[in-house]
Amino acid sequence: MGRLRRSRAHHARRDVHRAARTRVRTRDLDQIQSIDLDPINRAKLEAQPLDFDKPGLGQHYCVECAKYYESDQALNSHWRSKVHKRRCKALKEPAYTIEEAERAAGLEGKENGQQRPRYLRYRRPRR
Repeated sequence: MGRLRRSRAHHARRDVHRAARTRVRTRDLDQIQSIDLDPINRAKLEAQPLDFDKPGLGQHYCVECAKYYESDQALNSHWRSKVHKRRCKALKEPAYTIEEAERAAGLEGKENGQQRPRYLRYRRPRR
């Protein structure tokens, strides 16, 4: 009798753990739009004091991407990259608001005294 084949039960978990990592996570677009792109905050972020815990001592920071870079050359090459240009294009669009999300879900009418659309009403299951 030969050896039984392994079940490989843990294969799917690897991707879940990989997705849950927050090591490379940057700020979301709505946070950047509301906080970082404000002219006062942007000036503070671009002229930060020396910080020995951050890459490049905190001197080379891309406000749109919310990332620190090791050198000025790395920051300049990042500004020319597709990743940065896509991020800038995404930041030009207005961020979704809570009201807009509720309107898309069909919840807006209830607050204005209107009835919900028929397909969103709760129906008791038939027996």
